[in-house]
Amino acid sequence: MAAEGVEVKTLKTLTLQSLKRSHDLFVSNHGQRIPLDEASQRKKLQCKISDEYAAVRDMDPSAPPGQAKASSAAPVPSQAVKAPKEEKPSAIQRMIENMPSTSEEADGTPGSSAVVPYKENGKALIEAKQVPDGNTSAAVIRRMPSKWPKPEWRAPWKLYRVISGHLGWVRSVAVDPTNEWFATGSADRTIKIWDLASGTLKLTLTGHIEQVTGLAVSPRHPYMFSCGLDKQVKCWDLEYNKVIRHYHGHLSGVYSLALHPTLDLLMTGGRDSACRVWDMRTKTQAFCLSGHDNTVCSILSQGTDPQVITGSHDSTIKLWDLAAGKAITTLTHHKKSVRAMCMHPNEYTFASASADNIKKFLLPKGNFLHNMLSNQRTIVNTMSVNEDGLMVTGGDNGSLWWWDWKSGHNFQKEQTLVQPGSLESEGGIFATTFDLTGTRLITAEADKTIKMWKEDETATKETHPGIAFRPPKDMKRF
Repeated sequence: MAAEGVEVKTLKTLTLQSLKRSHDLFVSNHGQRIPLDEASQRKKLQCKISDEYAAVRDMDPSAPPGQAKASSAAPVPSQAVKAPKEEKPSAIQRMIENMPSTSEEADGTPGSSAVVPYKENGKALIEAKQVPDGNTSAAVIRRMPSKWPKPEWRAPWKLYRVISGHLGWVRSVAVDPTNEWFATGSADRTIKIWDLASGTLKLTLTGHIEQVTGLAVSPRHPYMFSCGLDKQVKCWDLEYNKVIRHYHGHLSGVYSLALHPTLDLLMTGGRDSACRVWDMRTKTQAFCLSGHDNTVCSILSQGTDPQVITGSHDSTIKLWDLAAGKAITTLTHHKKSVRAMCMHPNEYTFASASADNIKKFLLPKGNFLHNMLSNQRTIVNTMSVNEDGLMVTGGDNGSLWWWDWKSGHNFQKEQTLVQPGSLESEGGIFATTFDLTGTRLITAEADKTIKMWKEDETATKETHPGIAFRPPKDMKRF
């Protein structure tokens, strides 16, 4: 029970009384700044002046205006302001000298005269050097030019002949070593021999019971080899136009075929994920190069190591030691199936094509060189290169692109037209090859036709400049 005479106050009343006491306590200096002494004011002003004008405070009045502008963009530490007047360095020199570890990055030795103050992606974009006339108080800053090789102008290619005769997709093509005829294999299960000069049909060979997916003509024997989806690999005697050998061993369809240039060996790859090496004469299987996880769809062969290179649907490329029958290197640069490869006839390099991009590699270890400078953005089924460094790639959407091998520049893009009566979706290109002179290109296409291309002799650099060359900005060439 509350005592008599004691006033009971509510919580709101007590809070208002507390606020009034706080207001009365601080009302005398409310809104006023704390007074500063004279020493603090001088120190504050000195810091502001140093921050704003330290870069140009001790600059030589006789310096050109361009240097004064450059020096104002880069402040100099306060130690440089106290330098003796008889040894005043220029503003640009102070900027370069005070940049951390730039001279060591330029050439590996501190105190070098060539300084790289700015780098992007490992490449120097700006280079600063001393002026050669002996004036050590000035420096030259310039932008370094691109090191990428500039391609030479190439004449565009044009279509000059369309050959019809097959009743199905034309899946493979090969040119005779005498450069007189060429052969094509088709989904109509036939192999046709055509005259290279006139394009007339000379012979039709039958024997396969499924699509003919690979052809190769031997330069040292009167033999032609074919493979197909019927698991068969056949050797044709071109003197009698008959099959003289069968190579049995594949467990599924055979997609690719290659001949060794100096040995009597035949390499075939198929859906059983293996590359099989056959003795051409005895029909025996010398090796079964296993290691891929999916279809082996492209094979290259050369006389020096690595003698066999295979590309697969598992997006890898394997370089094989043919003597040991084992893989030397596995290249995992691609992200999609490696359906096509080609080897330069004069250089020790090869290129591979996938749906993601086209890459170039250096042999014998398979060192990655660079990507081609454009992306075809389709499934690339075939690629070929001639001795002049001209590469052609054919896509599943009918795109035919021409490339400069050295620079990787794509200078011409063509879209094939399907023959009348075919669907627009049948514009795919399955195989390409150059003749022995490198002046004619033969393409095997899904509209059941064979098309032949050659350079436009009337074209000049002025009338057909081609696609403009743009060197890469963020690619490194080894």
